[in-house]
Amino acid sequence: MTSSKHQSELLARWRDDLAAWAIPEPILASVSESPWVLPTAVFARRTDRLSARPSGPSFEQAFAALDPPGSVLDVGAGAGAASLPLRSRLTSLTAVDSSQAMLEQAAGRAAAAGLPAQCVLGTWPDVAASVPAADVVTCHHVLYNVPDLLPFLTALTAHARRLVVVETTTVHPLTSLNELWLKFHGLVRPKGPTSDDVLAILNASGLEFGSELWRRPGGPDYPSMAELAEVTRRRLCLPPERAGDVAAALVEAGVDPARPQDLGSSGRDVLTIWWPGSAPGSAEAAQREAHEN
Repeated sequence: MTSSKHQSELLARWRDDLAAWAIPEPILASVSESPWVLPTAVFARRTDRLSARPSGPSFEQAFAALDPPGSVLDVGAGAGAASLPLRSRLTSLTAVDSSQAMLEQAAGRAAAAGLPAQCVLGTWPDVAASVPAADVVTCHHVLYNVPDLLPFLTALTAHARRLVVVETTTVHPLTSLNELWLKFHGLVRPKGPTSDDVLAILNASGLEFGSELWRRPGGPDYPSMAELAEVTRRRLCLPPERAGDVAAALVEAGVDPARPQDLGSSGRDVLTIWWPGSAPGSAEAAQREAHEN
């Protein structure tokens, strides 16, 4: 099997595995609320928690690459959980996200830190051509939303002068709700893809990268059990009157009502992956230019 054929098969399997997460139309049509939307406040709380006590390989790799201090491009920025913990070495921030509300959260936090920030509304890599390169590119917990993975990763590389740092859970984050889908709908949900599939795709591409598996501590993402139950109810495509049933199921699954957090968010295994960028000014670009000359 040729390397290109092997890579094509891996990419096709990734697309198919993600497509399997589609919610059956009869279930989707039974409710008026989107199951795919998380409250902006959840991302904001996570950003504030991680900014107050930055730690872990994703932070360490990006922080080390920002010596000397430099610019960061945060793709799928949310409220800035990947980039704002780096603020002591940031000279500027470009945040890309498909949600205007998320970008406003990131911009407000950047402004409070006295950090110049540019916000770009859109989906990566669709907006990549209008986004400037940066010294470090961060991308946390986005890959499972990306069916066409190779162009996405290639655009990350092309926008980094020093380093790309990607963080992802080892399994699809919604697998934590699989038992609840079975309980409430009798629906068996997928288990793939996984971070091992990402590594296989990167290996097949010939990219030289580093990776580290670790466990990110959880935290109080929700101020009340009622809010967590409401979010979970929407994710499960259940009507408002089932919120009590969902709360009971969450407690049965091990959620502490006094410290409510998403199933699986505490002690969740994550993978950090990093590799050199190729944007003008990068070491790779300099070597390529020297070779061409």
